[in-house]
Amino acid sequence: MFRCLKVSRSAYYAWAARRGKASDKEASVRTAVKEKFYIHKRRYGAKRISDELKDEGQKIGRYLTTRVMREERLVAKQPKRRTPRTTDSRHNKQPSPNLLKEAANTAFGAGEVIVGDITYLPLVNGRFCYLAMFQDKVTKRVVGWTISTRMTAEIVVKAIEMGLRRGFVKRGAIIHTDRGSQYASTQYRALLRRCGVRQSMSAKGNCYDNAQAESFFSRFKTEVDEKIFASVEEARAAAFDYIDCYYNRVRRHSAIGGKIPEFERRLRETKPGCGNMEKPQSGLSHIPTTPTTRPKLRKGEMESFLSSFI
Repeated sequence: MFRCLKVSRSAYYAWAARRGKASDKEASVRTAVKEKFYIHKRRYGAKRISDELKDEGQKIGRYLTTRVMREERLVAKQPKRRTPRTTDSRHNKQPSPNLLKEAANTAFGAGEVIVGDITYLPLVNGRFCYLAMFQDKVTKRVVGWTISTRMTAEIVVKAIEMGLRRGFVKRGAIIHTDRGSQYASTQYRALLRRCGVRQSMSAKGNCYDNAQAESFFSRFKTEVDEKIFASVEEARAAAFDYIDCYYNRVRRHSAIGGKIPEFERRLRETKPGCGNMEKPQSGLSHIPTTPTTRPKLRKGEMESFLSSFI
């Protein structure tokens, strides 16, 4: 057969060896892709999985990942088109101007522009609870959030206070929302004035300036496994698992090049925010300034703790 094909014996065995190595590499690629797909609970598509594997030193491109996912029938979760239903702008309060229209106010760093919104979460008893959140327009970090059974001014005040206490909002920052009655309340506006930040609102019927916040809610409702919650406590636990343990720390964001942002390192290099607990600011007596006591974990326990959420 070698004489008929005009192939030497050594060339045939070299080809067979290469073929075996190629099949082994294909098997390892499939295993790696499936492992990442299920670690992230079907939230990652081909590009994010490829970026994840490249950071680990594996030379696996996006198109190879796409082919493997198609052959293995791995389909990532996709958000559905949703219509916001929580904005109530039927009030007689004077709306704030839209500061995002000014080119000079374009965000250049963390904590300079924060967007916020509210969404509803259904409960098994037929009622709803509400999730309010504020997100950094540049880094995509959710700087503050809260869940409540009532959609009053208190829900947005608690959410923005979380971001202020953590130091994720700079003085002079723009806090942009829609024209909801919660954001036009006296309590909310007084807090913003005390903290030295500027309020901005979208024009009536124009949600494009606040599309980022609505995009986050679309992702949240798609990627969180529970669609209807048994109680408010269960909804709050699910929000904590997704926002604080996954979205802010693990998830790659396509808007910043598919990377995992190092929020804490960047913010340590900037000036203290309004809610810096190490150096309390004047006029913020309503915000706790006592450092929170954190439990001490042994070596390896932190990695084990975080891995339980992803």
